[in-house]
Amino acid sequence: MNLKKGIAYFSILLIAGLMIYAYTIFRKAFKPNTNFDTPTAYVLIPSGATLEQSKDSIKKYVLDWEQFDDVFSQFEMDRNLIPGRFELQRGMSNFKIAQALRKNVPVKVTFNNQETLEDLAKRIASQLEPSADELLKSFTEESFLKENNVTKEEALSLFLPNTYEFYWNVSALRVRNTLHKEYIRFWNVERREKAEKIGLSLAEVANLASIVQKETAKVDERPKVAGAYLNRLNKGMMLQADPTVVYAKKLQLNDFDTIIKRVYLKDLAIENPYNTYKVQGLPPGPITMPDISSIDAVLNPEEHDYIYFCASVERMGYHEFAKTLDQHANNRRKYTKWLDENNIK
Repeated sequence: MNLKKGIAYFSILLIAGLMIYAYTIFRKAFKPNTNFDTPTAYVLIPSGATLEQSKDSIKKYVLDWEQFDDVFSQFEMDRNLIPGRFELQRGMSNFKIAQALRKNVPVKVTFNNQETLEDLAKRIASQLEPSADELLKSFTEESFLKENNVTKEEALSLFLPNTYEFYWNVSALRVRNTLHKEYIRFWNVERREKAEKIGLSLAEVANLASIVQKETAKVDERPKVAGAYLNRLNKGMMLQADPTVVYAKKLQLNDFDTIIKRVYLKDLAIENPYNTYKVQGLPPGPITMPDISSIDAVLNPEEHDYIYFCASVERMGYHEFAKTLDQHANNRRKYTKWLDENNIK
């Protein structure tokens, strides 16, 4: 009888101990344990990271690390750590944090009119794991350029400003291929036929569109500007586009962050293949990444007889167009006077 009682008491103590242990684990698992004030925070675990390196990436977001690590190990969640970007929400419990570290959350990557391929690579690298050097190498891979029949200078034309979705730890090659897939989708049969009709390759369309992009911020004016540039090309005239002079000057200064508000006569003499006051036809490549609206403006130009245009002082942001050099000279005098009066240099 005593033996039976002993076994019963031991069983009760064992069950009680297990219940206390389970309760302790339960409390730890479901106790809030975040260490940030913002509504959300993102943990970045690099590709190839060891378990300890991964934990180092998590630590700053957790208030009581020992408590979290205990729960993490108890549920053997450390065996399933993967690289990527993981979203934590303020006030999450240890268990919820551990669960969140199993779900790689994609990034919406956005970029606009980058002036150079290097700028594009840096912009994307600021949002994803691949470095700017890795991205640039992928963008300029010789076989990729050859396959698309473009030069290194024209490579920027193969990508379109937009919003794309990637996992943070995506490869540079996957980034390039995803961006290029959008480029292929954009250049449908209709657009390709229009490019052929105006006598330009796809890269040349993007090249001219980049000049239109820089020339006017007014989307509704872009077809008119594109028409004037195409008139010049068709007449065998030099483009004489001020935005290309600005680009050439930035190249000369080796500084694309500088702000150039005015083009002077001395600037027109800059010896550079991008200066369309010095070279015939289009520059070697685009001077920025053009919007779709600028590309479509080149493909659907306004038909008119204008050759010249100058910034308007009466309709700010727009241009005054002219058919003759005399008309253009008069418009230019008005604009130059306005620049001087407003001390714009």
